[in-house]
Amino acid sequence: MCELHNGNAQVRVFNFNELHPATRRLLFARALRSVGQGTLVVDFALYLNALHWSGVAIGLVLSASGLFGAALSLLIGVGSDSIRRKPFLLVYESIAAIGSIIAFLTAQPVLLSVVAILGAFGRGANGAAGPFSPAEQAWLAEQVAADRRGVVYSLNSALGFFGMTLGALLAALPAVWQSALPGAAGFRPLFLIVTLSSVANLWLLARTQEDHQPVDRSRKHQRTLSGSRTRRDENSALLKLVLVNAFNGAAVGLTGPLIAYWFARKFGIGPSSLGPVFAVTFLVTGFASLLTGSLSQKMGIVRSVVAGRLIGLVLLVLLPLIPAYWLAALVYLLRSALNRGTAGARQALAIGLVTDERRGLASSLNTVSMQLPQSIGPSVAGALLDAGYLALPFYAAALLQGAYLLFYQRVFRRYETEAKR
Repeated sequence: MCELHNGNAQVRVFNFNELHPATRRLLFARALRSVGQGTLVVDFALYLNALHWSGVAIGLVLSASGLFGAALSLLIGVGSDSIRRKPFLLVYESIAAIGSIIAFLTAQPVLLSVVAILGAFGRGANGAAGPFSPAEQAWLAEQVAADRRGVVYSLNSALGFFGMTLGALLAALPAVWQSALPGAAGFRPLFLIVTLSSVANLWLLARTQEDHQPVDRSRKHQRTLSGSRTRRDENSALLKLVLVNAFNGAAVGLTGPLIAYWFARKFGIGPSSLGPVFAVTFLVTGFASLLTGSLSQKMGIVRSVVAGRLIGLVLLVLLPLIPAYWLAALVYLLRSALNRGTAGARQALAIGLVTDERRGLASSLNTVSMQLPQSIGPSVAGALLDAGYLALPFYAAALLQGAYLLFYQRVFRRYETEAKR
C-alpha cells in the first residue's frame, strides 16, 4: 500500500503484493473454492431436476443445507475463537472433497441429499467455506489493518465471483458430452471440479501461517469486568446485526438458490444457455465488489452498500415481469452485480463491530442470521414455482429487501467509525 498526495487530498493506493503471505493464500484459496461452487450453483438444481426431483424436493434439500449450515456456523465461530481457525478450514475442505467424490459415484437420493447438505452443494456461497466460513473470515482479518478491511474483504468477495465465473462456464460441459453421457449422467463429472479444488486447498491451507492465539479464560474474564461497557456495546451491535440480517436472508432465500430452476421453468432453457449468463453475471459482480470496496474508502461502508442495493431492489421487482429471456438475463446480471457486490463490505462491517478475540463469533452471527431465514426460502419458493406462481417469490423478496435497507442504514451509520478502528 502506498500514498499519493494531490493538493490537500490524500489517496491510499491498494497494493496486493504488500499483503501478508497468509492473507494472499487465503484469498487464493477462496478463488479456487469458488470454481466448483460456480459450476454447481448453475447445474445442481438442474441435475436434480434431470433426476426427476420435484421443485419442492429440490427446495427441501437446499433448505436443509441452509439450516444445517446455520447451526454449525455458530459452533464454528465460537470454536475458532476459543481454539484456532486453521483446523476448521482443513476439516471443511476434507468434507467437500469426500462428499463430491460420493456425488460423482452415485445418484442414490439419500446419499446425494446427505452430501449436498454437508457440502452446501448448489447454494452458491461465492467461494466461502460453507458453515466453516466464520473461521475463514476471522482468520482473514488477522493480518489486515482495520482501515483496509473494506478493500480486502471486497477483494476476497471479488475473487470468489471471478472463480465462480469460470465455474459457470464449466457448467455448460454437460451439453458438450451429451452424446456420451446423456441426461442426468452428464452432470456427474462436474462434482470432480469440487474434488480438485478441495484437494488443492488442503495442500495450500496446510502450509499457511496462523498467528491467532486463544485468549486465556481468566484474563478474558478480568477484561470483561473492567471493560463491561465496551462488551455491552459489542453485544448490542451484534444483536442489531442479527435482527437486520434476518430480512436480507429471508429475501435471498426466496430468489437466490432456485434462480436457475426459475429460468428453466419460465423460459424452458438448460445449462448450455444458463452457464454463459451466470458466468458473465459473476464476472460483472466481481468488478462490482471491487468498486464497492473502493467506494467504502471514500463514502463509508454503509452508504456504499445502500446505494448499490437500492438500484438492485428496483431491478428485483422488474425481473419477473420481463417476457424475453435475453432481457431477463441482463436484468438479473445487473441486479446480482449491485446486490451481491456488497458482500465483502458487509462482512468487513460485521468483523469491525468487535475485537479480535470475538471475530469468529461476529462472523458466525453474521452468517447464521442470514442462513436461518434464508434456509426457509427455497422450500417456499419451490412450492410456489411448482404451483405456477413464478413472480410471487420476487415480490415477497422485494418487500423484505426494502425493509432490510431501511434498517441497515438507520442502525449501522453510527457504527461506521467503530468498523474502521
